[in-house]
Amino acid sequence: MKLYSDRITSPSFRRSLIGAAVLALCAGRAMAIEPFVIKDIRVEGIQRTEAGTVFSYLPVRVGETFNDDKSIIAIKALYATQFFKDVKLEADNGVLVVLVEERPSISKVDFVGTKEFEKDILVKALKDIGVGEAKIFDKASVDRAEQELKRQYLSHGLYGVKVVTTVTPIERNRVNITFTVDEGEVAKIKQINIVGNKVFSDKELRDQLALNTGGWFSWYTKADQYSKTKLTGDIESLKSFYLDRGYIEMNIESTQVSITPDKKDIYITINITEGEKYKVSDIKFEGETFGREEELRTLVLLRRGEVYSGARLTATNKLISDRLGTFGYAFANVNANPDIDRAKREVAFTFFIDPGKRAYVRHMNIAGNTSTRDEVIRREFRQFESSWYDANKIKLSRDRVDRLGYFKDVTVDTPEAQGTSDQVDVNLTVVEKPTGNFQIGGAFSQSEKFSFQAAVQQANFAGSGTTVGLELNTSKYSRTISFSQTDPYYTDDGVSRGYEIYLRTQQPPALNIGSYTIKQQGGRINYGVPFSEVDTVFFGIGLERSKITTDQTSPTRFREYVSTITGRADGIGTASTNAVPLTAAWARDSRDSALTPTIGRYQRANIELDIIGEQKYYRAVYEHQWYKPLFPKVTLALKGEIDFGHGLGNSKYPVFKNFYGGGIGSVRGYLSSSLGAVDPVYQDALGGSSRLIGNAELQMPFPGSGQDRSLRWFAFLDGGQVYQEGQKMRYSELRYATGLGISWISPVGPLKLSYAKPLNVKEGDRLERFQFQMGSGF
Repeated sequence: MKLYSDRITSPSFRRSLIGAAVLALCAGRAMAIEPFVIKDIRVEGIQRTEAGTVFSYLPVRVGETFNDDKSIIAIKALYATQFFKDVKLEADNGVLVVLVEERPSISKVDFVGTKEFEKDILVKALKDIGVGEAKIFDKASVDRAEQELKRQYLSHGLYGVKVVTTVTPIERNRVNITFTVDEGEVAKIKQINIVGNKVFSDKELRDQLALNTGGWFSWYTKADQYSKTKLTGDIESLKSFYLDRGYIEMNIESTQVSITPDKKDIYITINITEGEKYKVSDIKFEGETFGREEELRTLVLLRRGEVYSGARLTATNKLISDRLGTFGYAFANVNANPDIDRAKREVAFTFFIDPGKRAYVRHMNIAGNTSTRDEVIRREFRQFESSWYDANKIKLSRDRVDRLGYFKDVTVDTPEAQGTSDQVDVNLTVVEKPTGNFQIGGAFSQSEKFSFQAAVQQANFAGSGTTVGLELNTSKYSRTISFSQTDPYYTDDGVSRGYEIYLRTQQPPALNIGSYTIKQQGGRINYGVPFSEVDTVFFGIGLERSKITTDQTSPTRFREYVSTITGRADGIGTASTNAVPLTAAWARDSRDSALTPTIGRYQRANIELDIIGEQKYYRAVYEHQWYKPLFPKVTLALKGEIDFGHGLGNSKYPVFKNFYGGGIGSVRGYLSSSLGAVDPVYQDALGGSSRLIGNAELQMPFPGSGQDRSLRWFAFLDGGQVYQEGQKMRYSELRYATGLGISWISPVGPLKLSYAKPLNVKEGDRLERFQFQMGSGF
């Protein structure tokens, strides 16, 4: 095709076909032109658009015969691209000339005066409706964008917002668009009126609403700013409140929202009809129950003679659907049909069960894992492709993946496979979190000032699921060099293997009067064998050499231990011992998540036994964690731990195997490792051969964090104590503390902050009210 860049202006035959077409349409008569064969096509007037783009939209080609009908079709096609403000077609000696006037393009979109929204968010939102860089300028789209901008501000309670749009032409037929915003003042909810309630007070009902007239956290939650979405949610909350208390016919008659002329105050009125309270009179089943009606009845949470509860009815429907799902019926439909007896104020329910077709799993898909290998996730699956759909196995698969601890969030959905009626796909989506951990811990107190410790660990190394740890602690008082590795799938059957080599040196802090040095070097290896979905047993062996050095200022308990090894009466000198500890452990983990559990249990029992080394002893530990959701977003977490050690035969229990208490992980509010007996002369904390610890936490989402479980605040109650060998565990000697804290799964690891108030301080106790730790679990 031959293209011309200059327009030919010779007085040769030229006719405006577009003029003829328009006149023909308007006058209702045909102004026929003599058809001609197109020898060439020339485009004129383009500045940004490529000529090839125009040719691609033209419905005519060189060599075709051009006439009035094709001219109309061609003009419509070019207008439909929305690239051009004007289009004309002319003929010049067999050459079809396309004359266009381009619409301006948008070079830049800017916002002035916006504080409520981030500019990047606004730019993206407006681009979705056609106003953005490189888009074609359209006045109608800009007007829509201005209205959408106002609507977003209105949804945030800024009813006095004003938006002025400025369109500035620049070179090359482009424009800049600037939205100048005067946000005005935020309209606050002045009053919420509930009309028609008789059974429940206004305060009880207003407590169910997310919207309110303001409080201590309104600056953060913005609960005093009206939102139509929030009001809709509040109406549903009111309905649920009444339905859960038996008022099955409760109804929201109307809602009115009014704003004062100065657009500063909002008044909300909700009109309700409560109806009567109903009790459940009977429960029936209809449909296909597969002969399991009695089994399904055990899942019904409604009871005859009890007040009706909408929440229990919803939960019952889900429990029955889930149970049918364990038999492969992924599309089971359960509906409860009420039969209301208004005279007796009773309601009977008939559960209609339609199981649908039994379903197979077609594909198990994984998404979101950018660094973790598919096989690391897939080996945790208990639902398999081409097998019956099993809701329990799918949930177990999700929980096992979540318990790996590599992901911030794990979700699963089971859409129907397209083109089939009896197959589903299982789509598991993960949100990865950084698994490289720089762990630090510290605290501040008047006596100890600031303490610090650090370690580096890479869980899920290179996406393989293997954990590699390197601890380097160069503290003057506690030096450590250790390397560890754990492969959770050392064998294909899920047998794990872990090993560690280490060198540790421990000395008392400078503020302690007594002095001593403990050096330990050694290594260990252990294997874990799973024997159920939640149970694992561990076996291991280690080799350790310990050397303790004392002088005349060392704590009495340390000198006594050295004396038993060296035979020196004063207990001053260096004692070395070799140990070959054998370990056996059992762990059960049924939590729904390793990082942010909301339900389930974690138990671990461990015994360390040395009957081969020079100092024979045993050391036993039992830990139990229990999580239960009290409300949709509130979790009760309980932890208990009991530890016990003792020397065997004539051997004394090694002092370097002592347990310690105090601080995060045991009893907050007391200095780390300070609980229990102290040296009578030097007042050094000695630890002990047994320990009792209990923790209770009420965990709640941080205000404004929504469904994000990685950021929570908690109230806690701790208790615990450390006891010497031969000393009875007396509850009267426990130390207690209560307080508040924040936990956050941060990009560098789990973070916990706590402020505690000790409840029963005794003389000699060393306190530490504010504490923090990163890289810790419970």
